[in-house]
Amino acid sequence: MNKKVAIVTDSTAYIPVEIRKDLQIEMVPLNVIFGEESFQEELDLTTDQFYKKMETAEELPKTSQPAIGQFVELFEQLAKKGYEQVVTIHLSSQISGTYQSALSAGDMVEGIEVFGFDTEVSCAPQAYYVLEAARSAEAGADANEILEKLAFMKKTAKAYFMVDNLNHLHRGGRLSGAQLVVGSLLKIKPILHFEEGSIVPFEKVRTEKKALARLLELLEQDVSQGGNYYATVIHANRLDGAEQLAQTINERFPHVEVDISYFGPVIGTHLGAGSLGLSWQKQYT
Repeated sequence: MNKKVAIVTDSTAYIPVEIRKDLQIEMVPLNVIFGEESFQEELDLTTDQFYKKMETAEELPKTSQPAIGQFVELFEQLAKKGYEQVVTIHLSSQISGTYQSALSAGDMVEGIEVFGFDTEVSCAPQAYYVLEAARSAEAGADANEILEKLAFMKKTAKAYFMVDNLNHLHRGGRLSGAQLVVGSLLKIKPILHFEEGSIVPFEKVRTEKKALARLLELLEQDVSQGGNYYATVIHANRLDGAEQLAQTINERFPHVEVDISYFGPVIGTHLGAGSLGLSWQKQYT
């Protein structure tokens, strides 16, 4: 008999609320702190409100992971609803303690088994795993089958991004001082990516135009090997740039499904407005 499996993620997957409701995905929010005020992203603070606040903020906001009690409470509620297993899918454990908190909470709750998946990324690529997990759970897969699928997906998942200003990453402790100085002095637009869950420079490129061309080249290297792919352009308060990049992908790679997502408050705090990202994934069959 199939086990009843719940899918949990955090707010940094930036999955629209109607999709979460439709696929019964539970979401635990991370927090953004402006001075003395703390906001749960996606609940107390929309992405638009966040970027407006950033424009007038005297100092950069800070971010924090959910309290462990939020996970305990959610897992207890899911157990009461008759769920036997939870697959909880989170942003990279190298940039946030959220994944570890979820696992620790799982150990505290009786009557339900909690399985964790560290995406080693965030934002749209994190959402790819969550959506696949939710559809699999709906189709009757158990936690181990879902985790097997997600591990397979990880082999073809790619995500690159470029920031408009390296200061945010540096001040948030996500980039070293030496990398900051080199980038700022030479006006370099580094292409960044996740490596073993940490944000590191992938390549240093002189201009944004060259950086975007390089992202398209990297996408082409993968899709030219065959199979069906979907891609997501991700932006930090820069919809026009995202739409242009999505249009270019549509024209150059008509067989790739493209959509647009965004860097919400928590991730936007570290990347800063104006950042653009591109992620893609081979479709799981």
